[in-house]
Amino acid sequence: MESDEWGDWDDGDLRGDKQTLLESLLPNGRGIWVAADHGVSKWPVAGLEDMQKLVNSLTGSDGIMADAIVVHRGVIDHIEVPREWSGGWVMHLSASTVHGGEHADWKVLAGDADTLVWGAVERCAKAVSVQVNLGEPQENEMIQALGDVAEACREHDMPLLGMIYPRGPNLSPDPDDETKGVAHAARLGWELGCDVVKVPWTGSIESFRQVSSCVPIPVLVAGGPHTDDFADVLVMVHDACRYAGAAGTCIGRNVFADGNPAERVMRLNQAMDPLSKYQDPGILDELMQSRSEGPSNVVGKLREGFVERFGEPDEQADESDD
Repeated sequence: MESDEWGDWDDGDLRGDKQTLLESLLPNGRGIWVAADHGVSKWPVAGLEDMQKLVNSLTGSDGIMADAIVVHRGVIDHIEVPREWSGGWVMHLSASTVHGGEHADWKVLAGDADTLVWGAVERCAKAVSVQVNLGEPQENEMIQALGDVAEACREHDMPLLGMIYPRGPNLSPDPDDETKGVAHAARLGWELGCDVVKVPWTGSIESFRQVSSCVPIPVLVAGGPHTDDFADVLVMVHDACRYAGAAGTCIGRNVFADGNPAERVMRLNQAMDPLSKYQDPGILDELMQSRSEGPSNVVGKLREGFVERFGEPDEQADESDD
């Protein structure tokens, strides 16, 4: 369908309006999203070899469902999902590869913004995402791309996730900024039209509160580097979501690189939400004591209980991004 024909198409007939889509991706205002878009940037990537198996695991084959899965368009075209999945696809629009030399962190749109968003509509994706790396020499180009996509999303009632990472060589946060640019990243995403932003963890409840409080949209905490100690990730999600204002998390390798990604989604949901439908109060008591910054009366002993109940995490490749 050509762009000049879009006015004759009712997007709502295909997927519902933006608010309905956001509510399905963030039920009760919270969500566990899994990023599985890494195969464009580099290959091989442990855990993404069999995408259908991974998606089956994350969409209810074990009675556990991720609220969203972030992938590129080709995955949506070729991978089936069950009708009963209450979550949805987030179609990632940004791309670069490790072969790009000095431009490896310059995330470009893999197509025209209008065409890409319309392609997401046709594929029944529930949102699209764009990445901006603040402080990179090509930061201005990435910001322009984000703005172009935001306008296309506004036209088609499509939710937009901004993955905003303050990490380039030119990053210059205010010396008094405890968030080291993360709050600025969230603010930039909101002011340029994002409906949800994904940003790194700042290292403490108090500093992340400065991030979540500076925008009126949901903030997802990124999973960070791959770690052999998943308990670290659970503590981060617990503190970010229960005490620092995060609406959830969007995690890649620390979920899909495990032998049982569905179980990891379940544990993340338990850490995020005290009213989780998967809740086993004993797990939280065992996992959180002494390592969470939250009130001591709601957390418990961590490492020994984690290993006793779940065993040592599998060895995985060490990657820098989530």
